[in-house]
Amino acid sequence: MKAMLFLYLDESGDLGFDFVNKKPSKFFVVTILAVQGQDVNRRLINAVKRTIKRKLNPRGRRTRIVQELKGTGTTLEIKKYFYEQAKPIDFKLYSIILNKKRVFDSLVKNKPRVYNYVCRLLLDKVSFEDASIKVDVIIDKSKSKPEILDFNRYVTAQLEARINPNVPLYINHKDSQETYGLQAVDMFCHGFFEAYERRRWEWYNTFEEKVVFRTVYLPDK
Repeated sequence: MKAMLFLYLDESGDLGFDFVNKKPSKFFVVTILAVQGQDVNRRLINAVKRTIKRKLNPRGRRTRIVQELKGTGTTLEIKKYFYEQAKPIDFKLYSIILNKKRVFDSLVKNKPRVYNYVCRLLLDKVSFEDASIKVDVIIDKSKSKPEILDFNRYVTAQLEARINPNVPLYINHKDSQETYGLQAVDMFCHGFFEAYERRRWEWYNTFEEKVVFRTVYLPDK
């Protein structure tokens, strides 16, 4: 089936490398949630909306309105409820887990380059064969303007060689509070991170069937 391809991209952990004086995360995780087709994408959005309405803002207990579904701070019960809403939807998860202690010393001060490279490695695993209308890469708007421009140039150069020239490529940096697909990938990305960073696998094991690619980059020898 040929259609639009939506790629929601999120990260968990940090790109701090000072393991002596500070306490950065051991791993940096990038995850892509791929959805094909506008109708399927709408179903994913509705699964997020339904979870927010029924679990985060239930009737009779609305002391404040929660507007965003996030992996951090969300109970396992709510995560599993969200997955029950999303499970029937056809989507795929790709994730790369960067072992930060193995990153070359020459790169630790060039965080944007590390981030862009890891994202490119993950995008390499995504199939674009059936994308005939458009490819829309959607990322949480958290970078500076120069970093956004650098990321867009780098990713566009990498993807244009793999996408049919007649298929437009869009790279959009959006507010996660207003973009339900980003909230969905945040939930899953946090699951990969918790599994590797803290050895907490229960949430990851719940949605593992949707994972088509997962790897640790620069694993310990």
